[in-house]
Amino acid sequence: MNKQEIYNFIKNKNIWYEITEHKAVYNMEELNEIDLPYKEYDGKNIFVRDDKKRNYYLITIKGNKKVDLKIFSNTYHTRRLSFASENDLINILNLKPGSVTPLGLLNDRESKVIFYLDEDFLNDQGIIGIHPNDNTATIWLKVQDLINIIKEHGNQVNIIKIS
Repeated sequence: MNKQEIYNFIKNKNIWYEITEHKAVYNMEELNEIDLPYKEYDGKNIFVRDDKKRNYYLITIKGNKKVDLKIFSNTYHTRRLSFASENDLINILNLKPGSVTPLGLLNDRESKVIFYLDEDFLNDQGIIGIHPNDNTATIWLKVQDLINIIKEHGNQVNIIKIS
């Protein structure tokens, strides 16, 4: 799904959402330069794979956090992890670098990517800001709606604690 298809999909779900269009951003530093309505709920996304290229994971955390892949691997019992390649990103999620988002899982035809979501998003207002498969906008959703969308698509969802 492209950005417009994501917008139509979300609208047809009849769930709460807001959209903030902005210039293309490729990292959290660039995103911090943009005036966003719910900046503290913005998500940072990491697309990784195991050392055998058999298992792929999308990890979404609060924008001010970092993931130590060695600790993550030990905690969640995966093989050694590293960042997935640009080819993997395109072939599996149909996304370009800088546009990684949980909504990209809707392009995962085999539902093979395992999704890990930082539990901190469930606190406060339960809002998350993510790209709509394009880095020129942020779509704000209720976290539970996002979880339901991903589960309905068939991807495994894990809620985790990232310090």
